[in-house]
Amino acid sequence: MEPVLRINPGATKWDIRQKVWDYIEEKNLANFPRPVHNRIPNFKGAFTACAKVSELQVFAQTAEVKVDPDKPLEGARLVVLQAQKTLLVPTPRLRTGLFNKITPPQGASKEQLRICSSSQGVREFSVPVGLDDKVTVDLVVVGSVAVSEKGLRIGKGEGYADMEYGMMVSMAAVNESTVVVTVVHDCQVVDIPEELIESHDLTVDYILTPTRVIKTNCQSPKPQGIIWTKLDTEKLEKIPILKKLRALEEQAGKDVTLGVVPGATEHILPTGQHKRQTRRRPRQNTQQDAEGEYKQSYKQEKKAESEQKARQRPARARKDSRGDSRRGTEGEISERRGGTSGGHMKENHLEESRGEVMSQRKTPQIVTTVYLGGIPAGLRVSELKTALREREAVPLRLTWQGAQHRAFLDYSDPQAAEKALEALQGLCLNEHNLQAELAKSQRGKRSGMSSRRPRPSSAPKSKMAESDAKDDTHEETEQQ
Repeated sequence: MEPVLRINPGATKWDIRQKVWDYIEEKNLANFPRPVHNRIPNFKGAFTACAKVSELQVFAQTAEVKVDPDKPLEGARLVVLQAQKTLLVPTPRLRTGLFNKITPPQGASKEQLRICSSSQGVREFSVPVGLDDKVTVDLVVVGSVAVSEKGLRIGKGEGYADMEYGMMVSMAAVNESTVVVTVVHDCQVVDIPEELIESHDLTVDYILTPTRVIKTNCQSPKPQGIIWTKLDTEKLEKIPILKKLRALEEQAGKDVTLGVVPGATEHILPTGQHKRQTRRRPRQNTQQDAEGEYKQSYKQEKKAESEQKARQRPARARKDSRGDSRRGTEGEISERRGGTSGGHMKENHLEESRGEVMSQRKTPQIVTTVYLGGIPAGLRVSELKTALREREAVPLRLTWQGAQHRAFLDYSDPQAAEKALEALQGLCLNEHNLQAELAKSQRGKRSGMSSRRPRPSSAPKSKMAESDAKDDTHEETEQQ
């Protein structure tokens, strides 16, 4: 069958992702959450495709199935539970271990099983699986952004599916006979150049779509374990189970030398500065940690759904209901990873809990602000931060207004701002040229003002500021 989308010669993985995401959005092929950019798309017909898992001959022979936490795979998790097989779901960002085993209540009804297959169910009916627990995974079900009929797979770019498989190899939880299945929309089946696939990339044996079951007969090998040179110390700090696995492999005499991953730093920090050490609460046990992550995920899911419904209401009703509480104080410094603008709301599945609150830093009383316009829809604040870091234009504070296609960058003085302006000339992200200039207006104000402005305070806003605030769908302020 001819692919719906043609991939241009010389295309990169990100080119292919962008093409698939754009097409799904353009053709309205996805359900909530939207937009699908930077996600595993929750495509229409996902439950139909997931139901085909039970049609695979290998499914009848399997006992333990690992299914990723992506929203479009909810149907696959339900199929596993209905067949009374052991369901394993990765923990959010692997922070509290590798798996959670879903344990439905005794004699669970179909509706209870449906709940167990969702993020709510995983929160309420899961038991952590540790390294010491013997696990044999017979079948792995993963989400994809794009996949080829030859079994070559491209995820959303974070590498968790690849890493999880490598960790399972290290734990002897999978072997050469373990079958890997992906569930996608028909348009996500494309021709992927073989040269794009590396040794750590996970390949698949079956592709399930709403209309087809494709056996790939993939000739490319799956990851043979954890490739430590692809990881750095920061990744190990974020994923404690990696540290344990590394220690075990080091004891076994394996090479566990770490590499330096470009752009691995999660937050923008000026050269020479270190992340402020935040005070941590006492460590709870693994079960409590996992429950906490899932509770946060469930709350964000409900909040996201209510906000989306609110946006679908008539404009007058929205205006009457929200009053003057649309925005908090102008001095509020936080990164709202669960926001709704420009596609920056996290998926309403287990991965929602993967955000972190940035540490706060003091800024000068007077700053010089640079306006950055022309930000394309779907661009994430993390991508902009990476670009700023690469061009050595790191601000003291970044105010993100993705819904309005703009951002404001605060610098300590005019000289630093001018230097940043020079570095940002010609900046192009997602094939869109961005416009950088000294800001003529400030957040919440539209009259001409000096580009140097005082630090925002928590004082009450003026009526003009309150009125203008209603025009801003969402705003993130990050103090660097």
